[in-house]
Formats: sequence, C-alpha cells, structure tokens
Amino acid sequence: MIEALLKKLLEQGKIKKQSTGFIQIEGFLKEALVDLSEAKKTFKVSKRGAYLLAYNAMLKAGRGLMLLEGYVPDDGGQHKTVIEVCGLILSEQFKIAVRKFDNMRRKRNELTYEAGILLSDRDTESALNEAQLLISGIFKKVKSRNPQFELKLG
Repeated sequence: MIEALLKKLLEQGKIKKQSTGFIQIEGFLKEALVDLSEAKKTFKVSKRGAYLLAYNAMLKAGRGLMLLEGYVPDDGGQHKTVIEVCGLILSEQFKIAVRKFDNMRRKRNELTYEAGILLSDRDTESALNEAQLLISGIFKKVKSRNPQFELKLG
C-alpha cells in the first residue's frame, strides 16, 4: 500500500527518486538532534525560537526518513510533502504526531509570514514533546533498516 501511495506522489510530481548513501541520511538525523537540543536550550529565553527549532528538527528527520525510502520532495510544498510521506511511512502509532507536525507547519508559516501571531509556553512545550516523539519513531524506523545506526535522543 505504501508503495502505491509513493508511486502516486511520484506521478503527481510531489516527490522524486534520489539514490543516496546512509551517510547522507545520518547527516539529516544528526542535524535534527542538534536542532532539538538547541530548541530545548532556547526555550528558557525564547519560546518562539524553540518552537521553530523543534519544527526544523522534525523537518530534517522527516527528510532523512524520505531519503531512507529513496525519495526527496520535488514540489512547491516541500514541507507539506515531507509530512505527508512521514505519515505514509511511519506506523499508525505516529498518526497523531504526524498530524501535530502538520499543525506545527501551519503555525510556523504564520510565525514566519505574518505579524502578531501568539505563541504560548504550552504550544512550545507541546512542540518539543512532539518533535521528540516523531524523531524517536523515525530513529526506530531507520534502526530497523540499518542495525548499525547508533544515534540516540538525549
């Protein structure tokens, strides 16, 4: 079923095939960890900064997951495509986390392109928790395909 949905996205021009080595995949995942770590540290001084870093961490981990499957986004809505593909690849257990990832995408767009957008401490705390959960799921998926994968969430 996943293959059929990936084929459909390929035909729609939302994704394209990309051959890659594990080093490139791991590079995205390492950067996701850095962003998540910095998000946690930043929360003390800037909930907006922490929120955006948590989102970036999820996006980079999602791009790493896409590369694991041999794809990259290839349309004008790359963030949305990454989220859609994460939803296809990750198990039903991560359905809520993927939905929250998409909600964070919308909020990130508002924070980036509009003025006067409110963001609560609770929004940022939830973003940090969701980023940790989603990245954990992506790491498990990567580990299932490459048992030598050693990155761990802090």
